[in-house]
Amino acid sequence: MIGGLTSEQCNSYQNDGILFPIDVLSLAEVKRMRDGLAAIESYLGRTPKTEELHQLFLNFRWAYDLVTHPRVLDAVEPVLGPDILLWASSVFAKPPHHPGFISWHQDATYWGLDSGSITTAWIALSESSTENGCMRVVRESHKQSIQPHVETYADDNLLSRGQEIAVEVTEEEATDVVLAPGQMSLHHVNIVHGSKANFSDKPRIGFVARYMTPSVKQSGFQQPVILARGEDRFGHFEHMQGPPNSDDLAIATRKHLRTAREHIAGIRETSGAYDPSED
Repeated sequence: MIGGLTSEQCNSYQNDGILFPIDVLSLAEVKRMRDGLAAIESYLGRTPKTEELHQLFLNFRWAYDLVTHPRVLDAVEPVLGPDILLWASSVFAKPPHHPGFISWHQDATYWGLDSGSITTAWIALSESSTENGCMRVVRESHKQSIQPHVETYADDNLLSRGQEIAVEVTEEEATDVVLAPGQMSLHHVNIVHGSKANFSDKPRIGFVARYMTPSVKQSGFQQPVILARGEDRFGHFEHMQGPPNSDDLAIATRKHLRTAREHIAGIRETSGAYDPSED
């Protein structure tokens, strides 16, 4: 056992670029996170847009507790090492029969980060199945060069730019990342992944947390990060100073909407990709 993973799991992640399922949350913890999202929806009087659900950890205590959850970090540590920064988070929610999809893409193409020492934890706050639009990946694609992408800004595409890989991906190459509530997957920043629309009667809710080592640099816009574990000997990012106070839902939500807008605007202006073929 290495941290929260076995040596076999570590090897699987390194080889495939994806590891799942990993048990991290109890059902009571899942309910707390779902209740936090529901409170935002209730305050707004509508379903939040995907771009309004980035960086929740900066303004909501429940989201901060999720991205710093010991069982999540125990799984991340064998992948990244003992020093871990939480860089960003998102929620990708698809209500029943929602047309939203995520095109095949590689995250490293548009974050402006200069290293592959980045992993994403995709935490299921609902069932995530083939029928309701679970994440899909192309195993081992993280070992290849960064592929050309086009920015489509397509209707129903849940990505900030509608970015899509400009090479064909066949159904035979795809692996469905099926998760139960409270389970998560880890995937490499360069793996080719996406998801289909929700064709079922059930919602699909995924909380996504992006972790990296402190050595990683970012070009362009930055927001505070969390030193989730270990030390930061590099100082490339401003650290968030403790958990947010979100006792007042109205204040927290208004602050958050500004934060989310800033994050999306910054990502859309950022470019630059780490290419493993250059190592």
